[in-house]
Amino acid sequence: MPASPSTARAINDRLALRLLQQDGPLTATQLKTLTGLSRPTVADLVERLRGAGLIQVVGESGAVRRGPNAKLYGIVADRAHLAALDVRLGSVSVVVTDLLGTTLAEDSLPIGSDTGTEPAVERAAALLERTARAAGPVPLHSVGIGAPGLIDPGTGELRDSSGLPAWHRGLVRELQRRLPATVLVENETNLAAVAEHREGAAHDRETFVLLWLGQGIGAAVMLDGKLRQGASGGAGEIGFLPVPGVSGLPSAVNCEGGFHSLAGSGALCELAAAHGLVDRGAVAEGQEEEAAAVDAVRAALEAGEAGEPFLKEVADRLALGSAAVVSVLDPGCVLLAGAVGHAGGAALAARVEERLATMSPLRTEVRAGSLGDGAVLRGALLAARDAAQDALFAPEG
Repeated sequence: MPASPSTARAINDRLALRLLQQDGPLTATQLKTLTGLSRPTVADLVERLRGAGLIQVVGESGAVRRGPNAKLYGIVADRAHLAALDVRLGSVSVVVTDLLGTTLAEDSLPIGSDTGTEPAVERAAALLERTARAAGPVPLHSVGIGAPGLIDPGTGELRDSSGLPAWHRGLVRELQRRLPATVLVENETNLAAVAEHREGAAHDRETFVLLWLGQGIGAAVMLDGKLRQGASGGAGEIGFLPVPGVSGLPSAVNCEGGFHSLAGSGALCELAAAHGLVDRGAVAEGQEEEAAAVDAVRAALEAGEAGEPFLKEVADRLALGSAAVVSVLDPGCVLLAGAVGHAGGAALAARVEERLATMSPLRTEVRAGSLGDGAVLRGALLAARDAAQDALFAPEG
């Protein structure tokens, strides 16, 4: 059945608002071109959106002939604020923006492994509240959270996972309890893939797999422009992938013996120590391993020929895990992200692509992520913005 007039108006208004949010400010003529709507229909929707306080005149297009079409329309960005959190094993980072993504305030806080669950939750929640106050008096509408672990596809909640701090789940529940805002949580690697797809190195790809190479190792699967979480939310748990070259096999509660033991930061530190790039005894487990692995990759790249043996072994290991993913999904593109992937850049990606080509008949491009370690925070912000889109930008009637 054809849409009713009110439904058609709502559809047109949402389309125009999305374009203004992503590409604005725009003139009425530009809106007409981008939406394919008639001039009278665009004029009507502009008046509706202005009357609802959703858009405003923000300037003029610079056209010689002045008139209604020369006015530039933009989103009322301070109608509400958005927040994003990147929750790591030992820290939390927060950013608060307006509706257009302009950063208004940001902060971060280390949370040691010896911190109790309740104090950790309170410190992280207080950090968000302080940052939101610093951004101004406008209330938070939506909060996006990126965290390690599995998200239950039925409830949207962070599942209890062994090896992950209990305060992660406690923080999500506490924010949902104390904030009037919408609070959303998603796996950190999935959010990084969303950010790289919309704004980063995979902007021209509808199908790809992102490998997150950091303290841990994970993957995100984007097929036909849609993130795939799997039946239980565990798609991309590549750290548990059994691979040759490690002792033993992973278990249901421990990824030791899986791909994590071959390409996680701890494993790369061991490899770097064997090549004289790291003093393994001086590097503690956890975040220090990630930093040491990043430094080793950068040092090897700067060393030229002397760094090639280490880089070759790193590429071999990454290609091994990538080949398993490629043989099942045939994504056409693998993105190396996270701190280690960002450090390796295009040079490491090229080595992995070359090695992968010898292991798989499926042609696969390997790229380096362009958003670096900030991809998770950016993805969480995009999730918050998407949540606000329908709620705030739904004209009444």
